[in-house]
Amino acid sequence: MVLKYCPNFERIINLDYYEGDQVTERLINVYEKFIFSINIDNEENVRLVEQIDHVLGKYIDDYSFRREMQVEIFRVKVKKTCTNILKAVVEGIIRIFYKYQEDSTRNIYISRWI
Repeated sequence: MVLKYCPNFERIINLDYYEGDQVTERLINVYEKFIFSINIDNEENVRLVEQIDHVLGKYIDDYSFRREMQVEIFRVKVKKTCTNILKAVVEGIIRIFYKYQEDSTRNIYISRWI
């Protein structure tokens, strides 16, 4: 039932990443654990599932975002008082995406033809 909110599910789960790429492996594990652990009757959880699906779809498609995520993911902090660590990590991943999106729209890349 939750998979109807995840159009990128097959692409994310079946991603063929480099051996030893622990960041990608862990992101996929967090994604899979989160979407199958939520209560879909909660509107906030459904929104988070849609967002994390979109973010990891972008992670697959956009090389510069993938590089940014692999650096920034280590800066995600979870408070000791947090009761749902998985949800906190997912929210951190989504924040990284929005920060990247905001920064990338500010930068104008001008290609040079030689």
